[in-house]
Amino acid sequence: MQGKIVKGIAGFYYVHVVGAGVYECKAKGIFRKDKIKPLVGDVVEISIIDEDQMTGNVEEILPRKNALIRPAVANIDQALVIFAAQNPDVNYHLLNTFLVRMEYADVPSVICFNKADLITREERCLYEQYFKGTGYKIIFTSAKKEEGIDEMMEILRNRTTTVAGPSGVGKSSLVNLIAPKAQMETGEISEKIKRGRHTTRHAQLIHIEEDTYIFDTPGFSNLAVPDMEKEALESCFPEFLPHIGKCRFTGCAHVSEPDCAVKAALEQELFSVERYEEYKVMYEEIKSRKRY
Repeated sequence: MQGKIVKGIAGFYYVHVVGAGVYECKAKGIFRKDKIKPLVGDVVEISIIDEDQMTGNVEEILPRKNALIRPAVANIDQALVIFAAQNPDVNYHLLNTFLVRMEYADVPSVICFNKADLITREERCLYEQYFKGTGYKIIFTSAKKEEGIDEMMEILRNRTTTVAGPSGVGKSSLVNLIAPKAQMETGEISEKIKRGRHTTRHAQLIHIEEDTYIFDTPGFSNLAVPDMEKEALESCFPEFLPHIGKCRFTGCAHVSEPDCAVKAALEQELFSVERYEEYKVMYEEIKSRKRY
C-alpha cells in the first residue's frame, strides 16, 4: 500500500493513504542500517500490521524529488516564507539566510508579509524596494482581517509548499485560514501522540485540496548560512545572476575587486544596497568557517 508521510514524531511515521486514512507506522531497521531517515513528504510503501488499529511498517521510501534539512521535509515545489510586516519587526538577516538556503537547495521562494494591516502603503513599497531585482514574488496578508488569502491560495494551488517563518508572525493563523479542515484532519494523529495540536513542534503535511499540500513547520529563531563554498554564494542571490561572468577578474568575489559587474549594477541601483550588504556578511561568514 502506498501513501505519503504527513507527520513524524518519536520514531513513528503517520502515513496518509488516499481513501483509507492515516496509518501509524514504524520504519524498518534497514533504514537505520543504511542511515536513511524517512522525512515528512516522502512517498512510501507500507505493510499493514493491524487494519483495525491502522498500524503498519514503512517498507520502502520512493525516490525523492528533493529534500531539505531545515525544515526537514521532502518533495516540495516551493517555499512560502512568512514574516510579520510589523510586531515583531522584520529580521532581514534571518529572512535573507532562509532565502539563501532555499536558493542553494534549488527551491523557489515566495515572500509573505503578514500583519499587513499594521503598515501603510508607503511601508509596503519599502519592503518591495528591498527585494528589487530579485524576482521574488511578494504578497501582503492579514490573518486578523483575512486579507490576501485568495492571492495566497493562487500561489499554493497545485503545488506542495513548505510554509516557514519565525515564531509569532501569525503563520499558524494563516495556515488555519487556508486549511480550515486541517485541525480536524490532524486530530486523529494528535489523539494518538497525546499532544496539543495548536503549537507546531514538528513538520507536518496538510492536504488543502486536490494536488495542493502545505508543510506546516516549526517556527525558527535562528538559521545558519548553508555549508557551501564561498564561490557558490553569488548564485544564491538572484539579482546577481545577470551580471555574473561579466567582471574583469574570473572568480570575482564582488567585494573589493575593481571592475566588478555586480558592483556596477549596484551603482545603477538595479538591486538594493541592503541585500548586497547581506551578501558581504554571509560571504565573510562562509570564508571564516572554511578557514578553520
